[in-house]
Amino acid sequence: MLHHASIRTADIFRALAFYELLGFEVTERFTTGYTLGCWMEGLGGRIELLQVPQPKAPPDPFGDEEYVGYYHLSFDLTQLTESLPTWLSATKSHFAAANDGEGLPLKVLLEPTQQMIGDRVYEVAFIADTDGMPIELIRVLKS
Repeated sequence: MLHHASIRTADIFRALAFYELLGFEVTERFTTGYTLGCWMEGLGGRIELLQVPQPKAPPDPFGDEEYVGYYHLSFDLTQLTESLPTWLSATKSHFAAANDGEGLPLKVLLEPTQQMIGDRVYEVAFIADTDGMPIELIRVLKS
């Protein structure tokens, strides 16, 4: 079982706000000796955020077809919603309404689409986190 996925971020407070709007909750705050960190749980998974003291621009794994390395996080929303387009629309509204209308932008990299993977049809969408890294949202369609 995967314990967590670790995300290095340029601004941990902005990343915290982003993931909280997605439905994550902080379960542990800590320092790693040189930086702030936390574990968060939500959407059926656990992530670790780590503040990078002097961040460099991140790669563009979604737009760079030759990128090699970890590509994205993926969250299965099958048990959370009956429709990925409806969930994403509500999430966009939730982000827009946050902070008195000055909310974090929710960048959609790929609007919900259907994709055949093996013998199943999935609804699939991609959004970007505050550092531009892709997050896949996936939902199994009922047969």
